[in-house]
Amino acid sequence: MDMTLNDGRSMPQLGLGTWQIPDAQAAMVVRRGLDTGFRLVDTAAIYGNELGVGGGIANEDVFITTKLWNDRQDDVDAAMDESLALLGVDAVDLYLIHWPSPAQNLYVDAWKSLISLREAGKAKSIGVCNFQPEHLDALIAATGVTPAVNQIELHPHFQQRDLRSYHEAHGIVTQSWSPIGQGKDLLTDPTITAIADRHSRSAAQVVIAWHLAKGLSVIPKASSADHLSDNYAALDLMLDDDDIARIDALDRPDGRLGPDPLSM
Repeated sequence: MDMTLNDGRSMPQLGLGTWQIPDAQAAMVVRRGLDTGFRLVDTAAIYGNELGVGGGIANEDVFITTKLWNDRQDDVDAAMDESLALLGVDAVDLYLIHWPSPAQNLYVDAWKSLISLREAGKAKSIGVCNFQPEHLDALIAATGVTPAVNQIELHPHFQQRDLRSYHEAHGIVTQSWSPIGQGKDLLTDPTITAIADRHSRSAAQVVIAWHLAKGLSVIPKASSADHLSDNYAALDLMLDDDDIARIDALDRPDGRLGPDPLSM
């Protein structure tokens, strides 16, 4: 299942996240993921596993995402070349600014550098992570180029509806990180487990299927063959309107698990 980006390219809706997967294990995990059927692999410079991810994707037709860390926003070209060398590729499919880091006030200049990287063919599509509307407005006003993707923390306990509405209005794909809430509370939530029982599916599949039904791109992390297979099987789980409405009702004001983008 592919999504069309605002630059005309397509991206798999479901991908494999590699946060917290050690470099020494990354090649094996990525290979397992590709064998399972995943065709999008998400990594980042700060994960420290680009070398391993590159080993896992060797010569495969895979959509590769990596990200620019905060301390390289004024050194984008060199950071990109380092990531490409570690991954063993000439270009990535998607390059993202990892956080706006507004206190540095460098993200607009970094975005201009990403545009140049796209023009040079080193990044086929470009986007951001964890950007808020004011940051996105600044990028668009300065360059006229709208990010293809904004990857944000998003799960049933933290649904980011206002930001998603902004994305929809501007043609930005919303990509969910920590889509199953890092497993904290969400997979044992009675609403989720009841829906899972009714469909004879796992709680994780139900949550991933909710993201897919909402038109979100989703990149759950998994390392074991069982979890990879379980997550991938969410592609053929069709939730009904009542299921979706019940999950929609789980949103809560204190649902954020990760850092506040304004303080990073």
